[in-house]
Amino acid sequence: MGRNDDAWALLFERYSIAEQVRANGFFLISADQIRQYREPRLMTKFDHIVSLPALFAENGLAVLPVSRGDYIISSFAAYHCFEEPAGETARAHLPAHLQSLASQYLTSEAVALNCAHACGVLDDFLGEEGLTPTASGRMGSGRFDFTIDSARGPLCVPVRNAQIEIDAAYEGSRSLSLFEAKSSRSHDFLIRQLYYPFRTWRSRIHKPVRTVFFIFTGGVFYLYEYGFANPEHYNSLFLLQQKNYRLDAGISLPDIERLLQTAVVRPEPAFPFPQADSFERIINLLELLAVQPMNGEDIAGQYLFTPRQSGYYTNAGRYLGLIQMARTPYGPVFSLTPRGAQLFCMDLRQRRLALAEAILEHGVFNQLLRLWLSSGQAPDKNIAVQVMRQSRLRGVDSDSTYARRASTVLSWLRWILSIVEN
Repeated sequence: MGRNDDAWALLFERYSIAEQVRANGFFLISADQIRQYREPRLMTKFDHIVSLPALFAENGLAVLPVSRGDYIISSFAAYHCFEEPAGETARAHLPAHLQSLASQYLTSEAVALNCAHACGVLDDFLGEEGLTPTASGRMGSGRFDFTIDSARGPLCVPVRNAQIEIDAAYEGSRSLSLFEAKSSRSHDFLIRQLYYPFRTWRSRIHKPVRTVFFIFTGGVFYLYEYGFANPEHYNSLFLLQQKNYRLDAGISLPDIERLLQTAVVRPEPAFPFPQADSFERIINLLELLAVQPMNGEDIAGQYLFTPRQSGYYTNAGRYLGLIQMARTPYGPVFSLTPRGAQLFCMDLRQRRLALAEAILEHGVFNQLLRLWLSSGQAPDKNIAVQVMRQSRLRGVDSDSTYARRASTVLSWLRWILSIVEN
């Protein structure tokens, strides 16, 4: 258990929180009450369902701020699952004269937003030209009431000047767009991050207020615009549009063909053959480890994996020689290998090619990409399994396991071909 779990266990016992919610439908708790055990900011920031403390998860509870110093705990539906990215990924071009927005310097959500603005991504997504950055940062929410779905039915929640934070706002001639920005892709998000700013600014201006969730990872911008069918109802959120934009790195098919010829195929490493279908998530994990080493709990919580998924993706990084693990008295800690760290000294073109090379140094991937390019079509899963059976793969010992691992192989090869632009 983490420190938040320990502190909330004491609070649940002292104030009979679970019992109060069952009896009354909610429980109000003050920052001063929380502060007796730990800093409220750390105790109430749960951006994703997997981040919730154990007692919240066990009792189907979540927490929302209602003022500068008070929070409401209830069995409400506070989170929304992201829809899967759909459609083709458009290309984005960074103006050549903007040297400070080169890909190796896109190290924060704020800079990534600046880059998307400079590339014209925001203009294209929002359908407005001449966007101007306006309100951002922390501010008070003002006063509003809303209803939210809970296990006992709709619950009315009054908000009185709670603190909100807006990562960016862009105003055009027709609307104001509020952005929540992240540097990692997750399964879900806290609706409050969009809803509270929406309600705050809807009462302040006469233009339509739009809400956008913005994610930047691996040189790709993922944008989700949500609306609220009933502005007074928290759970009336619905997806209006979703688009993806990949920063152009000038990679051509001959570049990949050269990699196939020059990549040195190495013996299979002493790690289980990977089961991690999303190569984009592996890249995102590398980006997070480039900032600081993380233990399994950090990865599961911050990167929004279940513990099992965390193991799949850290093992995939170790298989590629990009992640290393150190055993400590507090459990294993993961960091980048020297090769992994070198990726983040490269520009986007070099980095993508280096990642493709790390994949193609493994015989199964190398052989199947050759088959793919020579035939002009993706190998089916049965062919992938046949090639895999000819190699000495660790941790693959049944038909069902071969089939699952084949999905990973074909997914990683699709990622390599997806970076081809010309």
